[in-house]
Amino acid sequence: MRIAELSRDSGVPVPTIKYYVREGLLDPGELTSPNQAQYGDSHLRRLKLIRALAEVGGLSIAAIGRLLAAVTSPATSSHEAFGKAQYATAPRYHYQASDAARQAAVQQADELISRRGWRINPDSPARELLASVLAALRDLGQDDLLSLADAYAAPAEQIAAADLATILRRPTLDGQLEGVIIGTTLGDTLIASLRRLAEEHTSARVAFGLHPDALREAGQPGAGGLRHWLGLGHVMRGFPDADAAVQPAQGSRRPPGRPPQERHRRGR
Repeated sequence: MRIAELSRDSGVPVPTIKYYVREGLLDPGELTSPNQAQYGDSHLRRLKLIRALAEVGGLSIAAIGRLLAAVTSPATSSHEAFGKAQYATAPRYHYQASDAARQAAVQQADELISRRGWRINPDSPARELLASVLAALRDLGQDDLLSLADAYAAPAEQIAAADLATILRRPTLDGQLEGVIIGTTLGDTLIASLRRLAEEHTSARVAFGLHPDALREAGQPGAGGLRHWLGLGHVMRGFPDADAAVQPAQGSRRPPGRPPQERHRRGR
C-alpha cells in the first residue's frame, strides 16, 4: 500500500508517519521509485501499536522508542521479557523531595518490599517510582495516604499473577515479549480506569444506598462488616481496616421516611 492508504487505514496523518520514520519508530517503506514507497501489514501493525501506546498508554515518543527497541531485542526468558517492559515503561519523574521525606520514603519502600518478600533489583525503576510517590505524599502532609502502599500491595500481587499467567499462554517468546510490553503499558491505564469505576460505585453505595445507622450496624460483630453490605467481600479480604475507614461520622442520624434507595425507586 502507498503512504496515503497506510494513513487512512491506521488513522495516523501522513506527516506524522514521516516523523515516525525519521525518529526510527517505523521502518521506511520499500522504494518503488525515487519519490514513492510501498508499505505492508507490518507497518500498519506498528503504527497501530504506536498510536495505542501514545494515545491510550500516554507514553512519550522517547518512551515509545525505548519500548520498540525492547521489542526488537530478543528476550531469552519470560522473566527477561517482563524486565524489558518494566524498565522501558516506568515513568521517570524528577520530583525534588526534601531530604527528610526522601530518606523516610526510601526506607518505607524497602521495608514494604522486604515484608512482601519481593525479589527486586536495587536499581528497579519501579522501586524508585514508589519512593518518589511516597516522598511527595510526605512533603504534601498526606501522611494518612502512606498506608495505602501496604493496602495496594496484595491486590498488586494478584494482578501480577494474572498478567504472568495470561502471557505465558502465548506459544512463542516473541509473542510473550510483545504481550508484556503492550499489556504493561495499556494495563496501567486499564487498572486506573477500573479503580475509578470502583471508587465511583463504592462512593455511591455509601452516599446513597446505606443509612448511617445501617453503616454502624454493618460494623457490629456478626453483621458481616461494611464490605458485606457493599458487596465487596471478595476483593477486600486483605484490608482489615476497611470497615473502620468508612464508618459514618459521630452524631449521624437516620433520616426520616424510607431509605434513600427506596424513595428513589418509587419516584419520590
